Amino acid sequence: MQFIDRAIITIKSGDGGNGCAAFHREKYVSRGGPSGGDGGRGGDVVFEADARLSTLLDFKYKRQYSAQRGEDGKPELSSGKNGTHLTIRVPVGTVVRDRETGNVVADLNEDKKQRRVLLGGRGGKGNARFATPTRQAPRFAQPGQKTKPREVELELKTIADVGLIGLPNVGKSTLLSVLSAAKPKIANYHFTTLTPNLGVVQWRGRSFVLADIPGLIEGAAEGAGLGHAFLRHIERTRMLLHVVDASGCEGRDPVEDYQTVNAELAAYSKKLAELPQLLAANKMDIPGAEDNIARLEEVAGANVFPVSAAAHKGLEPLLDATLKMLDTLPPVLVFDEEEFEVKPMYEPGFEVEIIEENVFLVTGGETERILDSTDPNDETSMRRFQQMLQKSGIVDALKEHGAVDGSTVVMGEWEFEFIS
Repeated sequence: MQFIDRAIITIKSGDGGNGCAAFHREKYVSRGGPSGGDGGRGGDVVFEADARLSTLLDFKYKRQYSAQRGEDGKPELSSGKNGTHLTIRVPVGTVVRDRETGNVVADLNEDKKQRRVLLGGRGGKGNARFATPTRQAPRFAQPGQKTKPREVELELKTIADVGLIGLPNVGKSTLLSVLSAAKPKIANYHFTTLTPNLGVVQWRGRSFVLADIPGLIEGAAEGAGLGHAFLRHIERTRMLLHVVDASGCEGRDPVEDYQTVNAELAAYSKKLAELPQLLAANKMDIPGAEDNIARLEEVAGANVFPVSAAAHKGLEPLLDATLKMLDTLPPVLVFDEEEFEVKPMYEPGFEVEIIEENVFLVTGGETERILDSTDPNDETSMRRFQQMLQKSGIVDALKEHGAVDGSTVVMGEWEFEFIS
């Protein structure tokens, strides 16, 4: 399976159902009152963490997600059904970010955790709701609230207590397989690990999650190689286990490797660079490795542990030091969740523009609100439309721009003759 740890999708909650304009019909009852029911509420959009998932691959092929629309109201005061909520399942560790503001709106850091991010539109009121002593037979109903789509970014950030970092082919996968029950693919070439491998380490009656994350190369902070994918997955870890090839058997200098990786961490995130580290000087079974331990201690201090993952040597002191360090650290990072910025369904205000001689175009949120709440086939609704134009100031603005009786006014898809 192809590993995908980042995706951009569009989500939309369900529109509200329209209210119904109807009148009671019954034998021998000549003038039944208004009986239109309310529209149903639109479905919400909910994200849920699912431990059975390990990649965001599905979101590469489907990018549009919409909850169900509310059902329209019906006669005899029958309300429409609410729309079905849309539940989008993602791997544990997925962070949902609003593309417009950059805010984290959901951090799905536990299996089964749910986060409702968008509410469905309210249902419109039926004409029975508009009956008054002076308006006993309203022939119009309220349309349901329309909702706006939102673009979100999904990022899969591995949840682990300890992150294995280091340049490619230094033995991280081998170390993970030895310390835990994980069985990562291991081979002697660069970029073998393309997917974060997680293993649970059991030691001295305790356990912690260890993650082998895709190898880092110089320039990763600028996106080179697997850089961003690598760095994204270590943001949650509490500490880092930095693995270097102490033998230098591939012609690389372990001290330079250590400095390269830390420079990339600092370039990407100050927070990552400040995470506590233990240094595992691996491949100590290869001749010449011992010569580099003193040099590594000069740059990394006392936290250097000579090990051989292949020979299963030197692992006990490393595990003891890891448990001791974990005892001093806060729990796994959880991102603060914020709500989507609530924006009015219709932006306030309007604009009047002269598009040709004696033809005026009216645009803006106030225009959309008036049009959406008007039924052009109902006389009462059209009278209300005239009142709203007057009350909103659109009539006065048209006059100021030179509109006179007989001028053409364009609003949305409507075109009508201006009458002052």
